[in-house]
Amino acid sequence: MKLVACVLAAASLTFGLSVHAQDANLKKTLTERIPQLEKIDEVRPTPMTGLYEVRVGTDIFYTDAKGNYLIQGELIDTKAKRNLTEDRMTQLTAVDFKQLPIKDAITIVHGKGERKMAVFEDPNCGYCKRFEKDLQSVDNVTIYLFLYPILSPDSAEKSRNIWCSKDPAKAWHEQMLNSKNASAAQCDPAAIQRNLAFGRKYKITGTPTIVFANNVRVPGAISAAEVEKHLAAAAK
Repeated sequence: MKLVACVLAAASLTFGLSVHAQDANLKKTLTERIPQLEKIDEVRPTPMTGLYEVRVGTDIFYTDAKGNYLIQGELIDTKAKRNLTEDRMTQLTAVDFKQLPIKDAITIVHGKGERKMAVFEDPNCGYCKRFEKDLQSVDNVTIYLFLYPILSPDSAEKSRNIWCSKDPAKAWHEQMLNSKNASAAQCDPAAIQRNLAFGRKYKITGTPTIVFANNVRVPGAISAAEVEKHLAAAAK
């Protein structure tokens, strides 16, 4: 039995070393041939034999075992009927609610504010305005609003004026619910720049993007009823 255990341990070690060598070889080959792939963070096999995932930050590519070909696209498991690339992107861009930079958000409290959620929004976003109107009927929730100006040339100016106003929460509601622009104001807008950097890191490409306390991320405007369902699920 000891001999079998030793053989299995040796085989496992050999396999691990060969996988590591394979990853290193692929990284070396691809970076030499495609300098634009400055830093490959990870190479790992996919469920498809002979196909490897190449991850650069949160960008996903695929390659063969020798690095002769590079594919940018989606890998679909037709048997399981799953988009494996999409699943992987969801995993890579998941937002840990506890790690959100709350200091860079406008805090809005409805009622007791016992439940928590965060939302990334642009003041020029029509879907955000609809979402904000629906959100007024949701009680007992604390909302961390991250200004995320990505849609229009003046989104940054409107966001700065809201952030720098004496009462940012009130200025935000005036903008979104009553179409009343905040008065010109000046202060350090670094928080907004940090929001944009955070969004780029986690591939937040549209507004609103909502994150609930159980780390569930929802893109796009949803109804008050759907918000309630997510808040209830997060509370469990």
